[in-house]
Amino acid sequence: MRNRFDAQLALGCTPIEEVKIPVKTRAHLAALLEALQYIYTHPEWNERIFHLLSDKITKGKKQTGRSGMSLWEIFVLAQVRLCLNISYDELHYRSNYDQLLRGVLGVLPTDYTTGKQYEYQNIYDNVKLIDDEVLHQINDIIVQVGHEVFKKKETDALHLKTDSFVVETDTHFPTDYNLLWDSARKCIDCAGKLDIVGWRKSKNWHNRLKGLMRAVGNAGRGGGKGKQQRITKAAQAYLKKARALQGKVHSVLTNHIPAGIEDMARLELLLYYQQMLTKHIDLLDRRLLKGEKIAHHEKVFSIFQPYTELIKKGKSNPNVEIGKNLAITTDQHHLIVDWQIAERQTDNQLTVEIARRTCLKYNVHSHSLDRGFSDMADKATLQKFIPQVIMPKKGRRTLQQKAEESTPVFVRLKNKHNAVESNINELEHRGLDRCPDRNWPGFQRYVGLAITAYNLHRIGRELLARRREEEQHKKAARSLIFPRFIHIST
Repeated sequence: MRNRFDAQLALGCTPIEEVKIPVKTRAHLAALLEALQYIYTHPEWNERIFHLLSDKITKGKKQTGRSGMSLWEIFVLAQVRLCLNISYDELHYRSNYDQLLRGVLGVLPTDYTTGKQYEYQNIYDNVKLIDDEVLHQINDIIVQVGHEVFKKKETDALHLKTDSFVVETDTHFPTDYNLLWDSARKCIDCAGKLDIVGWRKSKNWHNRLKGLMRAVGNAGRGGGKGKQQRITKAAQAYLKKARALQGKVHSVLTNHIPAGIEDMARLELLLYYQQMLTKHIDLLDRRLLKGEKIAHHEKVFSIFQPYTELIKKGKSNPNVEIGKNLAITTDQHHLIVDWQIAERQTDNQLTVEIARRTCLKYNVHSHSLDRGFSDMADKATLQKFIPQVIMPKKGRRTLQQKAEESTPVFVRLKNKHNAVESNINELEHRGLDRCPDRNWPGFQRYVGLAITAYNLHRIGRELLARRREEEQHKKAARSLIFPRFIHIST
């Protein structure tokens, strides 16, 4: 039975509201924990957040069994991982030995004992229970918390900025011959785990295919006379061995009778890798032996993360990036109010959808976008419900467009738009430089957690700055009431 969020703390532990978070520090963890403590001590916010988590994690489950990790602990640990951009191993260590973090988790004992200890697998399994859908809803609440902290009135309009960047997936640079090798080695690994005969030489298959893959790479890397003949010879040998493996895998899939659920799962995985093997045999044959140019839509850039895209944003460094395009929208307080992962879409295909979604939630006065989002038809649509739309035109401009883009309001808001670049840079420090989580739901969850952690970190920095200012005022007031008497010797 998993406990719902409960503000009544167990005996023998330091109350979360009494945890002293240091003011004189630049540590990212301190800022995050300050914001989390603020949410904990304000029931109007924590009740809303944990109502969402409760519906997602505990709804429909029996109220029996062992007590699981509380919703508060899950929420805190998920935010800490992304705010600090750390691995699960580092999170496991901090959750057991960082006293400040344990204090905000509500497990810091007052009697100097070790207290509650977390297991690695327990943390890993529980943090994954949060999904992308609930994170969008939680982020809306966190943005409202931020507006309260930044003293924004509900009637005040927002000045929004939208830009996009690539969140890289954890994969190597894709070529058809090394993706063929990935498919082959996974076929060998999966078939080797099945209780069948004929795979005692799997290590030899592994080494031979790897050597042939490297031979193809080396043939294409060099120069000199007869290069094409060397590439053709290496590719033919590589494809011959790969087709032999393809035949062996096919016989396993048609003849092997699964002994149980585990065997069925392995066969299903083997079928997927066999399909990838067949696909890349075909692509390599067509490209290197038949001289065809492979269309972009036929290519796969990762067999482990098939949603991965090869993205060219027109930059010189890097000229291509491997991952997914993410569009974020920030307000004048640098809080991220909206985000969207592009599904093989360009920036200008996202503009209207983003604007409509944000206008349904907030009072928007202006919305600035860069040239990548530029579309005159979209701009006309946005101007119907947003007073100021800052969207510089691509290419040559008319005299009327030049006059519009030269007005003081347009220039001022266009210059302020550049602040979104610093928001993107900070997001990359919150974990969105490269996503280590593998599957598609994991990628979406990772992005959502990074954005909520970013917003909480922003709020916490503001809260710490105000506490520092209050302490300085108190110190100055004390010095006026109790001035120091200076003795001057004669």
